[in-house]
Amino acid sequence: MVRGVKQKRSTQEILTSSSQRVTIQRTLLLDLLRQSDAHLDAYELYRRAQQKHPGISLSTVYRNLQLFQKLGLVEQHHFAEEHHYYEAKPATEHQHLLCLNCGKVVEFSCPLSRKFKEDLAKRYDFDITGVELRMTGLCSSCRNKERQ
Repeated sequence: MVRGVKQKRSTQEILTSSSQRVTIQRTLLLDLLRQSDAHLDAYELYRRAQQKHPGISLSTVYRNLQLFQKLGLVEQHHFAEEHHYYEAKPATEHQHLLCLNCGKVVEFSCPLSRKFKEDLAKRYDFDITGVELRMTGLCSSCRNKERQ
């Protein structure tokens, strides 16, 4: 291992270290989430999983998403009012821009977030375990379409 660089733990190591059984379905679902470059809803994750393991059920996907959240492996986001999206917990904290027209999601990093979190934790003697910042507006494509 290179000094100062964390190696990405395998799915099997993560599940085993949290006293969870390593199953084909859990391994597949967690791998799909970790490899995805997008935020997936449960149905899209199910669709992708079925391509590799046709016997997997939608209820298995939901059950494992809940487990992954409990273990801190997955984050759940609410980009649409009653719709949940999931992503593997990123190595670094990031925030989201959401287009109100097309639903495009853009991830960005905000260095001030860490400082803000530290200041608030100290001021209110509060153990902050997560930050979720979502900004809404229109992406350039939708903005250009409105102008036409």
